[in-house]
Amino acid sequence: MDLLIKTGAVKLRSHLEKFLVGDDDNETVRQSRNGSSQRAIWVVELCSDNREAVRFKNLSSGLYLTASDSQFLLGMTGKRVLQLSIFDPTRVEWEPISDGFQLKFRSTKEGKYLRANGGTPPWRNSVTHDSPLTGGTTSWILWDVEPVLLSDLGSFNDALSTLSSFNSVFSDEFGGSNPGSPMSARSIASSPASRLFSKKRSGMDLFYNAKTVRLKSHHDKYLIAEDDKESVTQDRNGSARNARWVVEPVKGSNHIIRLKSCYGKYLTASNQHFLLGMTGSKVLQTMPRKLDSSVEWEPTKDGSQVRLKTRYGNYLRANGGLPPWRNSVTHDVPHRTATQDWVVWNVDILEISDYSDKVDDEVKKVEDLKPKAKPGSGLEQATVEKSDSFGSDMNSVSNGSQKYNRQESSDSGTYSPPKQDGRLIYYHVADDYGGVDDGVEGNSFTFKGHSVKELTQKLEEETGLEDILVCTRSPLNAKLYPLRLQLPPNNTTMHIVVVPSTSRLAGEFAKAGIS
Repeated sequence: MDLLIKTGAVKLRSHLEKFLVGDDDNETVRQSRNGSSQRAIWVVELCSDNREAVRFKNLSSGLYLTASDSQFLLGMTGKRVLQLSIFDPTRVEWEPISDGFQLKFRSTKEGKYLRANGGTPPWRNSVTHDSPLTGGTTSWILWDVEPVLLSDLGSFNDALSTLSSFNSVFSDEFGGSNPGSPMSARSIASSPASRLFSKKRSGMDLFYNAKTVRLKSHHDKYLIAEDDKESVTQDRNGSARNARWVVEPVKGSNHIIRLKSCYGKYLTASNQHFLLGMTGSKVLQTMPRKLDSSVEWEPTKDGSQVRLKTRYGNYLRANGGLPPWRNSVTHDVPHRTATQDWVVWNVDILEISDYSDKVDDEVKKVEDLKPKAKPGSGLEQATVEKSDSFGSDMNSVSNGSQKYNRQESSDSGTYSPPKQDGRLIYYHVADDYGGVDDGVEGNSFTFKGHSVKELTQKLEEETGLEDILVCTRSPLNAKLYPLRLQLPPNNTTMHIVVVPSTSRLAGEFAKAGIS
C-alpha cells in the first residue's frame, strides 16, 4: 500500500506483458502492448474513508477504473471493468494485496480481483474482475507495477495540473511539497517504491562482470551463431565455440548490452518476418556500419533467469514446436501462457572480465620469456607444441575452472537427450464448423496427466473456454471425433482440436448423442 502511495502514478503490466489501458472510447479498459501513451498511466489516489484501498484515475481520460456489475459474456464468470466517473464510490476502490514482487487488486465492492484475460477472442486482451477458478489462471490476477516519472510524460504541464487537484496525502509523504511541483516528481522517482521496482526488473547484475556467456533456453538448448555467419538458432551442444557470446556494454547506459558472436557479428533484432503472416521477426548476426538500437538488448530479471528485451518491447524468443519453428530464434512478445517461458534464458558466465584480462597479461609475460627459435629448427616445433599445450591450460582457467573444461569434453560426444516428463500436446481451436487453419502453428504445452478429463481441464485453462470438446482428426476421412477413452500410452505426442461448446459442430455432436 505504501509503495503505491509513494509512487503516485503507475503503469500496470499483466502476466501477458501487456499494459492496462483506458481505450479511446473513454469506457473500455483493455490490455495493450503499447505502454508509451498516457492511456497506460494511472494516477493513484488514496480513499478518504478506506485507508487500505486506492483509486486509479486514467491520466488521459480523467475517468476511474471501475468494477462494474455487468457480465462480460452471458453465462460466463467475470464482470466488466470499465473507466467511469464516480457513481458508486465503492466500485472504484481497489485493495492492493502483495504477492512477492507483484500485486493483486481486489474490488472492495465485489471482493473479486482485477484480471487480465488470455486465450482466444473475445477473451484476448479483455480485463474483468473475477476470482481465479483454476491453478492455471492464478497468474492472471497478478500485476507488475511500474512507477512513472512525471517529467517523462509528453504533456508535462497537463500531468502536473491533474495531480495538483488530487488528495493531499503526497504532501505528507514528501515533506509538504506541492504534488505538482518538479521537486515532487523527483521525490516520486527516487522513492523506495521506484528503487524496489527498478531493482526487481533489472537483470544487468548477471552481466556486469561477464566477458563471455552462454544463453540456454527453456528447451535446454543454447543460443548458437551458425557457420553461415548470419543465422541464429538453438542447439544442445553448448561446448561449441559458436555458443559463446561476448558481452559488450553500451557506453552511456547502465542497463543495455550488446552480444557479439565468435564471428565478430552482433546479435540483431531484424525487421524481417520469420514466416509471412505470423508474428515474430528474425534474429540474425550482423555487423552494421553504425551500431544502432537493433543490436541493443535490455536484460530483465525473471527470478534467477533473464529476458532480453529489444528497444521496441519485443523479447529474444527460443521457439519450440514443429519445423520450421523448431530450433528457430525470433524476437516477439509471448501471446499465451504456454509460451511465456520461451523468452526466458539461463545465463552461464564463461569468462569474467577482470580475471580473464589478468590471465591474458600472464600469458603475454610467459610468451616474452620463451626462447626465440630460428625458422626450420627443431626447437621451433617443440616451442609451438609447448605453446599450444600452455594455451589450452590457460583457456580452461579463463573459462572458469578445469572442471568446466572437462565438462566441455564430455559434451562434445554424442548427446543423449533427457527423458521427457509428460507428453507434448499440440492444439488448434476450431471455428463454428469445426475447421482449423493447418497452415498456422499450433499452440503447444507439456501435459503430465493420463485421462481425457485432465486434458480437457488443462485445455480449458489454456484457451479460456468452458465446456469444450476435445477432438482428434481421423487419419482415414479427416473428420473430427471427440476423445472418450484413455489417452494413448508411452507419452505419445498428440495433435488435438478444441471444439467450443457454442459452435455448430458441437450442436451436431449433441444431436447425434456424441459427447
